[in-house]
Amino acid sequence: MEFRTLRAFVEVVRQGGFARAAKTVFATQSTVSKAVRQLEAEIGFPLLDRALHPPRLTAAGEVVYARATRLLAERDDLAAELEELRGLKRGTLRLGLPPVGSGTLFAPLFALYRTRYPGVAIRLVEHGAAKLEELLLSGEIDLAASLLPAPEVFSWQEVRREPLVALLPAGHELAGRKAIGMDALRAQPFILFEEGFALNKVILESCRRHGFEPMVVAQSSQIDFITELAAAGLGIALLPRLIAEQRAHPQLRAVLLEEPGAEWNLAMIWRKGGYLSHAASAWLALLREAGAGGMVIPKST
Repeated sequence: MEFRTLRAFVEVVRQGGFARAAKTVFATQSTVSKAVRQLEAEIGFPLLDRALHPPRLTAAGEVVYARATRLLAERDDLAAELEELRGLKRGTLRLGLPPVGSGTLFAPLFALYRTRYPGVAIRLVEHGAAKLEELLLSGEIDLAASLLPAPEVFSWQEVRREPLVALLPAGHELAGRKAIGMDALRAQPFILFEEGFALNKVILESCRRHGFEPMVVAQSSQIDFITELAAAGLGIALLPRLIAEQRAHPQLRAVLLEEPGAEWNLAMIWRKGGYLSHAASAWLALLREAGAGGMVIPKST
């Protein structure tokens, strides 16, 4: 049984006749007819009722058609994977990123990736960690940036580890300290990110370890807005040090949070045991390569 004869048979069914099928497979009508008869001879059953117009599938034809379409799809998938092996001349990198820190860490690497693999399309989606994990599990994206620890269903490669800093108004009683613990913030109003952001979980779990629930006065998905709210004295905000340094505000002081377990530990995650495309593997390799310059901490599990 050959793919050539399976393709001819499938196209006769799809196109509703031998003449149209011949145009689809770029062959003569007699060649297509001969291929279908060859397939019928190999199987030992008639596959088409040729007395009807268009020809109809027999019972055996329905079974063979269902199997043949799957086999041809598998062959096409195999061909696509092999094409990727030929230097990533085409393909798609489907990547999910959170709003916090992505521009700072990944924008320069996107330019380098594009230079190396110009034929690979980059498809980006931006959401909080909960939504990104959902998209990963459904197969809509190949990789996502999220905070560790990752759920057990994911494999991961660490990207960046940063301590958190508390953004305090310049005149705040704690603003002059070099570092503070979470317990010192017990009585302070908090400004958090919106629901679904992984950094919220880190902050809330740290508060609970100290036996309190923070008083949340505002939530936003925008870092700049959170910074301005903190500068206006509405409450304190906790950000990764890297991000806070890039958004220095004259009315704010960034005080290091010395708190075990309360840190921003960013990683690339993907479905454990799932197929990882060559485009996605190349992205992970680029992150590890960038680690040689100190930007990425190369570690995976």
